[in-house]
Parts: sequence; C-alpha cells; structure tokens
Amino acid sequence: MVFTHLPSSIFLITVPLATGPKLAIALFLLREIFVEMDVPTRQSYVAALVKPQERPYASGITNVTRTGAWAAAAALSGLVMQRLAFSAPVVIGGTLKIAYDLLLYRNFRHLKPPEELVVRSSTSANISAR
Repeated sequence: MVFTHLPSSIFLITVPLATGPKLAIALFLLREIFVEMDVPTRQSYVAALVKPQERPYASGITNVTRTGAWAAAAALSGLVMQRLAFSAPVVIGGTLKIAYDLLLYRNFRHLKPPEELVVRSSTSANISAR
C-alpha cells in the first residue's frame, strides 16, 4: 500500500511546480494512476487481521473514516487557498500523506495476517526438515 502511495504523493506535490499546463496534467494523471491502487490491498489486509465476524464492521469504519476525511479536507482546502496560496492544499496534503504512509509502514510492517504466519511457518518447517 505504501509503495504505491509514495509516488502518488510525490506526483501530487510536484503538480504546482510544473512549468506548464501539459506537465501539470501529466503529473496529475500519473498521480491518479497510483492513488487508488492501495484500496483493494488495504481492504484485504484489514479483513485478514480481524476476526471473520468483525470484518463488516472493520471495513465499514475504514470506509466511513476515509469518506469523512475527504469531506473535511475539501472544507479545509478552501480556507487554506484563501489564506496561504492556491497550491498550498496540494503541497500540504501530499506532505501529510507521505508522513502518514511512512508511519503506517513503520507501525504495521511486522504485523502479518494469520494466513501468512501459517504459510511462513510451514515453509520454514519444510526448509529445516531438509
């Protein structure tokens, strides 16, 4: 998830720095290619980490939080554009997303879903039996 989001955020931050509209459009389209790649991976990861009976709740909370953040970001973006600069929300948003992705990676990189632990354990047992 993190490895598709980092390029997406970098492309987002570079949009205001583009020297012309064609480059800005190209950077934005590159960003759009990567920005939603994490959704199926995130949903699968969340579902794998919780008990089967908790999966609808966990998925719902994740999606509601994401949608609520989009709504709040839109309102805050208008204020930031008026007070700072027209491109400030893009740079701030991209920077916050990079920080979020790096923290997400740091905190969850060692947390494996139960299915992966079983596969790794059986693979390790097969290797050590040889």
